[in-house]
Amino acid sequence: MSDLASAEPLPPSQWDPSLAHVLEDMKGKPLNVHSLMANHPELLKAWWSFRNYSVQGGALGQRLGELVILRVALHMRAWYEWASHLQRAQACGLTLEEIERVKLGGDAPGWDPGEAALLKAVDELVATRGLSPESHAALLAHYSVRQIMDIMAIQGMYIILGCMINTWGLPLDQAAHDALPQGVTEEQFKADYPR
Repeated sequence: MSDLASAEPLPPSQWDPSLAHVLEDMKGKPLNVHSLMANHPELLKAWWSFRNYSVQGGALGQRLGELVILRVALHMRAWYEWASHLQRAQACGLTLEEIERVKLGGDAPGWDPGEAALLKAVDELVATRGLSPESHAALLAHYSVRQIMDIMAIQGMYIILGCMINTWGLPLDQAAHDALPQGVTEEQFKADYPR
């Protein structure tokens, strides 16, 4: 096992055999974030089911789940997270205009009331580590208790990833880089969201 103080993404040939199911799920081509976590096989094994649940949006569905993930990526100043989810967000129905609007938060015009409440809740969870009674009530007008729990869980999972990404300076996967919309660059993201 490598020293996590200088962790880098591990090539699949160096992964612990206990992670074969992860490689199988990723068709032998894990993302850099998975290869980074492969330095800690027990953590990656424990995290994998949570990852698969969260990336599908849980009870929220993919569109709302991606809104949570994108907003957390901004809070974390995590280019890897933001860029990796642009294509996923578009694939589940978010337009480039909506994705750009995520940067403005829940008060931006154009969100429906449920989406606005969700984005504001993510901001509050990151800032205060919980929801005020007012925010909780606003969410309950649009979401079930399970969905609210998933908002919390997905934002928490992507905070964990953001910490790892930012600590080890994880490079963006080539496929995600190649799929970036024209004009979307790491340099601009970092200028807009400095750490």
